[in-house]
Amino acid sequence: MEKFVAVTAVACPLPLSDVDTDQIIPARFLNRTRAEGYGPYLFHDLRGQAGFPLTDPGYAGARILVARRNFGGGSSREAAVYALLDYGIRCVIAPSFGDIFAANAVGNGLLPAAAAEADVELMLRALQEAAAPLCVDLTACRISLGAQAWGFAIDPVWREKLLLGWDDVDLTRSHQTEIDAFVALDRERRGWAWI
Repeated sequence: MEKFVAVTAVACPLPLSDVDTDQIIPARFLNRTRAEGYGPYLFHDLRGQAGFPLTDPGYAGARILVARRNFGGGSSREAAVYALLDYGIRCVIAPSFGDIFAANAVGNGLLPAAAAEADVELMLRALQEAAAPLCVDLTACRISLGAQAWGFAIDPVWREKLLLGWDDVDLTRSHQTEIDAFVALDRERRGWAWI
């Protein structure tokens, strides 16, 4: 998995609340393989609406998405994260996320940055006035746009996984010494269980 330390890129405002995984990637496209990619189908049905931000050339190449609360709620489809990543999005900033979506995001290298609702509204307003690059720094848990800066929250374990580019297996392997010590002690105490 690719590490996430900091990204400075065009950010696309998505001033919508409760964007669910079926809006991110409609179910009818889930028969594709991961190798075929989901990027072309990201927000497929919403893109057909006039004024949808991702169809605006000013946000071409956006790697950051700024949305309102409860982004990624709904079903537990991991393909929603695949669609965002395949499109080129590395970070979604919102006040809150669907729990399963956020876990899937981190597991695939996409940063779900939970910022205060008032801060997200300021970012949305600024981005709607002019397409501009945002800098998202995971080391400092800080988002900046010109002279403006805001903090964001993320679970410390998720932060470590993203900074190191680790998946769950890598995280487990990082505790190999403790695992080996536990196994040795358990064999000593409960030898009968290891026959």
